[in-house]
Parts: sequence; structure tokens; C-alpha cells
Amino acid sequence: MLNYIEVTGKTEDEAITRGLLQLGLERDDVSVEVLHRGKAGFLGIGSVPARVKLTYEAPDEPGPAPAPAPEAPAPGAETPKAETPKAETPKAETPASRPEKKERRPKEKKPQPAPQPRPEAGTPAPVPAPVGEPVDDEVSAAIVQFQTGLFEQLGVRAVPTVTRTEDAYQVVLEGEDLGPLIGHRGETLDAIQQLTSYAVNRGRSHRVRIHVDAEGYRARREESLNRLARKTAAKVVKYRRNITLEPMNAYERHVIHTALQDFPGVSTHSIGTEPNRRTVVTYDPNA
Repeated sequence: MLNYIEVTGKTEDEAITRGLLQLGLERDDVSVEVLHRGKAGFLGIGSVPARVKLTYEAPDEPGPAPAPAPEAPAPGAETPKAETPKAETPKAETPASRPEKKERRPKEKKPQPAPQPRPEAGTPAPVPAPVGEPVDDEVSAAIVQFQTGLFEQLGVRAVPTVTRTEDAYQVVLEGEDLGPLIGHRGETLDAIQQLTSYAVNRGRSHRVRIHVDAEGYRARREESLNRLARKTAAKVVKYRRNITLEPMNAYERHVIHTALQDFPGVSTHSIGTEPNRRTVVTYDPNA
């Protein structure tokens, strides 16, 4: 059965962390819904705590029998009932975590585009460099020039390294303590990517795609989203009910859609508007 708790905190992250500690679960074991976004206020005045709803899978228990005996404390008797699945949930989910190893295998397919530079002759991109190797051309020079100036203005020491894939330029930021450039859930990294894309493509007849990463954040996030997608889909099929995931950006929603496009018994679609657009995993026996 599906169960949930509501937790508050100064920020969404703090509320989620409190809930996970209370449940004894990991981030990928729950579905998070932000009920109210916290406000810091001015110097602590007028601050409003964030409230989140954590939905998790709790195994069915034949434990109502001892509860009727003490009828007076019946409300209190239900409390351990909710806590019991908390301790056992990790055991029930431990086998489900095995797909992590399976999902890493598709990652190994990324080097496969190496022999594909030959078809690039038909694309309008002006780069003949092999896939995944450092490239030095007009576009990469523009990327390095823009980001170098941006990081100087921000007072951050980071060096961009540009490589070329079949359909995009991959920029990896190198340096120490790049956490501020990644930001909360990659928001700062996404902003740098959008600004770089705008600056480089301005005035160009052919638009080039640019991906920016730091400290392997994109790969880790994608792997986490794949695990979340499969666990959510398994719950949808088991309980035959739809599950709405937390708000995600377009890239993260794309990862969820791709991960479940061949998953039997479910389909996906998105609802809402940015920045609170969410992915819904729907029970679909015909899928």
C-alpha cells in the first residue's frame, strides 16, 4: 500500500531531509510533492516554513489484531502501525534497488557513437572532429570566451573544456569547489547553459546545441532519475493508480519519459506550467 507523511522545514530540502530521516528511507524511495514553498523573509521576519508530502510504499501488515485490546489508546496504537513499515520499507525496497546495476549498462552505450562521425558529413555543423574528442573551432572558441568572462565576473575559478558529440557541444567545467556553479538541483548549471547557448547562437543561421556539466552532475542526476522512474512505474503497476512526480525542468522530464517509454503497463505525460511542471506516471494496461 502507499502511505505518506507531511513534513515542514525552513527550506524544501530541509523538509525533505527531515522526512527521509523520519522514514529511514533514501531519496529515490519516495515521491515528493511540494505543498508550500518556504519564504525566508527579511532578516527572519515574515518567514514561512516549507511543507512537503513524501509518498512511500508500505507493505501490508496483518497487525491490526493487537490494537483492539486497548481501545482507549487506539489513536496511539496506530502510531507504531505507521512506523512499522518505515523500518521494513528499506528491506522491501532493497531488491528493487537492483535495477541500479542494470541501468548503468545503458550508460556504457554512450561511447558507441565513436564510430559515427562519418555521417556528420551530411550535417551543416562545421566540425569534422571525432566524437567526444576536444575540438577547437569558432563555436568552441566562442563558448570558452563567453564562459571565461562570465566566471571572472562571478569571481569563480573554473576552466571550460569543450568536446564534440554527434549533435552537440559538450562543455565540462573543471576546477575546485564547483558546487556554487551547480546550484540547487542543477539550477545554476542550467542557467549557465542557457546563457552560453544564447550568447553563442546569437546571429547564427545554424543553431548549435550546447550542454554544460560540472563534477559529473548530469550523469549522477540522470542515473538517479532513471531509478526514480522505474521505482515509480513499478508502484503504479502494482497499485494501479497514477503517481505525480515533483516539479522538474524539461531535461529531467525528458529523462523520465525516455526511461519509461518501453515500461509495460504505464504511460507518461506532463501537466502544469513552468517552473512547476510535473510528470505524471499513469497506469495504462494497454501500454
